[in-house]
Amino acid sequence: MAGAPGLTPGADNTRGSAKTGRTRLVENGRMSTPETPPPARSRVIAGRYRLEHVLGNGSMGTVWAAYDEFLQRKVAVKEVLLPPGIPAGEADALRERTLREARAIAVLSHPNVVTLHDIARHDGEPFVVMELVPSRSLAEVVRQQGPLNTQQTAAVADAVAAGLEAAHRAGITHRDVKPGNVLVGDSGQIKLTDFGIARNVAENTMTSTGIMLGSPAYIAPEVASGQEVTPAADLWSLGATLFAVVEGVPPYDADDDPLATVTEVVHGDVPTPTSAGPLEPVITGLMVKDPDSRMTLAEMRRRLRPLLPEPGTVLFPVPHADTPPVAPPPKRRSLSQQFAPPKAPPPPTDTPLASDPGPLPFMVTNPAAPAVPTTPATKQRRRRGKVATAVLALVAAAIVVVSMAGGFVLTRYLGGQVLLPTTVAFGSTPSSMPTSATVAKVPTTRIRAKAIVKVGDGASDFAVDVPNDWQQFTQNRPATDSLPARAQVFFLSKDGTQELSVQHFTNFPKPDAYLDAVRALPNVNVSPVQPASVPGFTNGQLLDYKQDTGGSLLPQTVAAALVKGNDLWVVAVKGTTGGNSNADASARNLFNQIYPQFEVTG
Repeated sequence: MAGAPGLTPGADNTRGSAKTGRTRLVENGRMSTPETPPPARSRVIAGRYRLEHVLGNGSMGTVWAAYDEFLQRKVAVKEVLLPPGIPAGEADALRERTLREARAIAVLSHPNVVTLHDIARHDGEPFVVMELVPSRSLAEVVRQQGPLNTQQTAAVADAVAAGLEAAHRAGITHRDVKPGNVLVGDSGQIKLTDFGIARNVAENTMTSTGIMLGSPAYIAPEVASGQEVTPAADLWSLGATLFAVVEGVPPYDADDDPLATVTEVVHGDVPTPTSAGPLEPVITGLMVKDPDSRMTLAEMRRRLRPLLPEPGTVLFPVPHADTPPVAPPPKRRSLSQQFAPPKAPPPPTDTPLASDPGPLPFMVTNPAAPAVPTTPATKQRRRRGKVATAVLALVAAAIVVVSMAGGFVLTRYLGGQVLLPTTVAFGSTPSSMPTSATVAKVPTTRIRAKAIVKVGDGASDFAVDVPNDWQQFTQNRPATDSLPARAQVFFLSKDGTQELSVQHFTNFPKPDAYLDAVRALPNVNVSPVQPASVPGFTNGQLLDYKQDTGGSLLPQTVAAALVKGNDLWVVAVKGTTGGNSNADASARNLFNQIYPQFEVTG
């Protein structure tokens, strides 16, 4: 997890050490051994996932080995914990956002990405369900065997690049690629994990808790300086990861000082690997400070092909379980040290399981700010960097009294942004119900997309006005008892509080059946249905409903069920309101702006 102490998702963190009966965790490159909580006592989550025993604890959650009683398979379940001191309203918003955005990343399926199986709500709290991966993190591999050879590094690079390609195609930016988030499976598979559930839970509370985002030694310069995060940030982090595994040390590590490390990332020279051999052009091509000039993943994979091993080659033999424990780390450790030895790592008492189900794609970015120049570092720049580090250290020391972290202050300072930016309250709108004459329109872009249920099912192209900078996802939903299979394209706001969706049902011109399915939802309150008139559609109906999902927030959905030919199209805006009438009005006003312009184009 980035920035906040947590676990290495999907990794086996219990292999090869003294038999202490406790679980070893990876926390920002440091190893810790928390006390193991009592057993789950047959606790069942969402009526399906039976918690068996604790795999590990971190400040952002507890990870359980569990059994899926419906599909009869072992899974890992993470119980998400919110940062201490978070206001109740903000906590509710984060819970709802976790649920919504987890469903978004569930569409990402790739052999080099740890799979998200489900996200469930139990007693008002989100639980993330992931596949179990008997494995070691890449950081653990380097710690055990030393720097990787060319074939090993090429295999890792190609696998991670393939996983990132799939994520980027789905509109997901990982934002924390590092050795601790790359898993090397016991059977040889290589998987990318941790797309940031803890990082982004913290991200929404930066102004109040000061949690640092990203791992200093691997964070891209533009991210460290508070600029917009794009997929190019993953390219830099991948290059920094490859640098670390061939050299045995991270590319940046300023005397175990995370503040100085990030200053060097932003203002210092880019280091050149000395042991990379034929991989040097790849690493240097990725670690370019200008995001637009970095080597693409496709070009990188093309260059790696001649270096890849023959299929079936065993690159990472699983070490013997009786590996003796190593000395504990010193008290002061850098956040960037991925290869630190553990304090007292115990051997597994059962089959190694995934230790942290966490990948979610939260696309929140910092507000626009002046970019930090990335000119070549001079001696004068280095002197200024040292002075800045000293100043930042003093600021961080002051912030620690309140928030126990100074990383956020560092990022804002380097980016030329105010230290405590103004945030918009969740669901904030004008104090009274606005009329159509007074409502300011939301800036939108006309988006053309496809909602294909299956090939050959007729018209599936559509056009819809989407608020600027919303992220697009696509998924196909299976048939239920009341509704047939359907394609769904949806767009998420950057803060995760609103969603625009378009559903397409083929050979199902039955808006009444759709309304009946909505009314059958648990704990739902549906307002009276009204007719909808949209050019090109017939038998349109408008519905407005809220569903109590167990927390204080009530998801508000406003939708239009529209018939065209023999197909049903449903255009909807969903937002989390907390019962706030102004927020309800905000969702309705956005919907009223968008749905009359919806059209099927072919």
